[in-house]
Amino acid sequence: MNSILIIEDDPAICSNIQLILQMEGFAVRTAADGISGLNSICEQRPDLILCDIMMPEMDGRTLLDVLKNKGTLADIPFIFVSALGERDDVRRGMSAGADDYLAKPFTAEELVTAVTGRLLRFGSMRRHSAKIAFKKEHAILRQRVTARELEVLLLVGTGATSRDIADRFCISLRTVEVHRASLMSKLDAANAAMLARWAVIAEQM
Repeated sequence: MNSILIIEDDPAICSNIQLILQMEGFAVRTAADGISGLNSICEQRPDLILCDIMMPEMDGRTLLDVLKNKGTLADIPFIFVSALGERDDVRRGMSAGADDYLAKPFTAEELVTAVTGRLLRFGSMRRHSAKIAFKKEHAILRQRVTARELEVLLLVGTGATSRDIADRFCISLRTVEVHRASLMSKLDAANAAMLARWAVIAEQM
């Protein structure tokens, strides 16, 4: 379940956005200004931020600047939500590094489309980056690991036990252990933790 942080100083608007997104199945948190929003982000990183521009304490543009200067938080999808609908305001918001801009008033459909679109795009970018980062490891998996061993490895990544895997493929427990031993040998995985890491890499193929 994707988590979304709404930073909005108007309680009625904040509540309306929260309700719409919760009805769509998102886990939603709220903050009333930029400072409390920043504290919430640092405590628990959200998958996406919806942020008003004009707020007390710390406005939306200042908050975005702070996030862009924090390496681990700079890539969180960020959508400005504001009544400032003029072109200059939109342009300044986007040039500051926002991923999208919703001008009030907006419909529930426009809100959900903006949120899901950004989450899908961000997920696609992360998968692409992972494929590039693990290019060498993916080549090793393709060259050394058989199709059945890859299936076993992917199940290992889900936390499946040897018995679970045996039942899934209708094979003996001994055969599963042979596959595990073969994978550890081929991938130079000295322990279960290293094999689990290879399972995570395999999921990105």
